[in-house]
Amino acid sequence: MSITRTAGEEQAVNRLGRVRLEDGSLGFRKSAPAASLEAEAAGLAAIADTGTLPTPAILSLSPQELLTRWVGDGAASPAGWQSLGRQLAALHAQALPQFGFTSDNYCGATPQPNPVCTDGWEFFASRRLQHQLQLARDRNLLSSSDAGRLESLCGHLRQWIPEQQAALLHGDLWRGNVVFHSDGMGYVIDPAAYWGWPEADLAMTQLFGGFPAEFYQAYLEQRPLESGWQERLPLYNLYHLLNHLNLFGASYLAQVQAVLRRYA
Repeated sequence: MSITRTAGEEQAVNRLGRVRLEDGSLGFRKSAPAASLEAEAAGLAAIADTGTLPTPAILSLSPQELLTRWVGDGAASPAGWQSLGRQLAALHAQALPQFGFTSDNYCGATPQPNPVCTDGWEFFASRRLQHQLQLARDRNLLSSSDAGRLESLCGHLRQWIPEQQAALLHGDLWRGNVVFHSDGMGYVIDPAAYWGWPEADLAMTQLFGGFPAEFYQAYLEQRPLESGWQERLPLYNLYHLLNHLNLFGASYLAQVQAVLRRYA
């Protein structure tokens, strides 16, 4: 399932801007609530610390803004996408013993709870799907029948999702969160990082338009996935569709209902 995320929706989350620094180089400034900026910086640092997936260097962080090095002045190429696929595979290959993260953070403007858990199915059910379900109930965005289907789905995740080792995820890896430098290298920005199922990151890459075929070929050459992985992607993306339903309203309801009908 591929849908379109609008520029207006992105601009509603944060105020952004490219700036000229004192040394003549370019930076990228983001203004948002302090907790959101701290969470984003923590996610960028966690990914950078793995030495796998490139992220823009953090130049400064204050309660008012996050300033990073500007890296988005190049054009995407097949070679750049191939490199990014291999780098994401390398990130996901660093297995971790538990799900969650060092702290709670945000997916867009929505709080994202990350209490540590050793059971991936429980984590995805309670910290992801049921969390979004409660938000949707509070906003009267889901009918009782849709809510019931979602609850039922949460109880049957093992039927659909195989056991996977946790790994550090970007967490919000759609096309708009990948930029390319003039040297052709791809960088990821705006993470909603956590320790989760690697397939969930790949699922998000296909939600809003998808990445080029070269990206997936390179990823799978380095890190093959269990059979049927493509059939599972809409299930992982239900989290993001629910999040967009909660953030932007009923225009996302039909996509949520389609996934519920398929799996519940």
